[in-house]
Amino acid sequence: MRQNLFDLTGKSALVTGGNSGLGLGFATGLAKAGASVMIWGRNELKNAAAADKLRQHGTRIESRVVDVSIEREVVDGIAAAVQSMGQLDCVIANAGSVTVVPFTEMSAGQYHELLATAQHGAFYTLREAAKHMVSRFGAGSPGGSLIVTGSLSIFAGGMNMAHYGAAKGALNSLSKGMAVELGRYGIRVNVVAVGMTMTEMIEANLETARPVIELMEARNPLGRIGRVDDLEGIAIYLASDLSRYHTGDTITIDGGHRASIY
Repeated sequence: MRQNLFDLTGKSALVTGGNSGLGLGFATGLAKAGASVMIWGRNELKNAAAADKLRQHGTRIESRVVDVSIEREVVDGIAAAVQSMGQLDCVIANAGSVTVVPFTEMSAGQYHELLATAQHGAFYTLREAAKHMVSRFGAGSPGGSLIVTGSLSIFAGGMNMAHYGAAKGALNSLSKGMAVELGRYGIRVNVVAVGMTMTEMIEANLETARPVIELMEARNPLGRIGRVDDLEGIAIYLASDLSRYHTGDTITIDGGHRASIY
């Protein structure tokens, strides 16, 4: 008799920035595998539309308006998610933004505004999720998976995106310390470094982005940039018990882009 080793039925997950783009890709994979999913986003209408789309997969879906750059909203949001869903087995810190600013022209406001969401918001989310998972350990229910959305900017610089790279690099380092510190509680911490992916933001600016897309496609061994559904598998794996011995890693999902010299 065959067994679905990636069945997430009975597990609950939270995805920040889950109403579009990469976050919705992660959330879709989790829902397809049977997990109950809570998505956070700042736009109530987008949250509702994404939740309706996720419900097509037949699992419990909830949403909440949360701005992760505001610590109190994250603290209250995690508490509400735990109360509503019973517990959180997987939390994906995905919320963030991208701005393009030359480094010499970058204001302190622009620098700190990006870090407030992409770096500090992830810290608040991961800290509160870890607190919840540690408290479960004491009650005899150990374990959980914390996932950070990374970027190829962890490994190399991007033109006019130094602040974005700073945020993602910091989170990548943070995840290693978390993995070491939280492993005793059965908590796994991994980063998914995502290559260029066709999101709604890129689609809305397709003419401007086309030269970059063509360059990336020419270099990519698989001959294309990513799609959001390319992220479903890694989300399912890291949320499942099959990844129970996988922690402290930075997993690259980029179609082999980093493997190519030319």
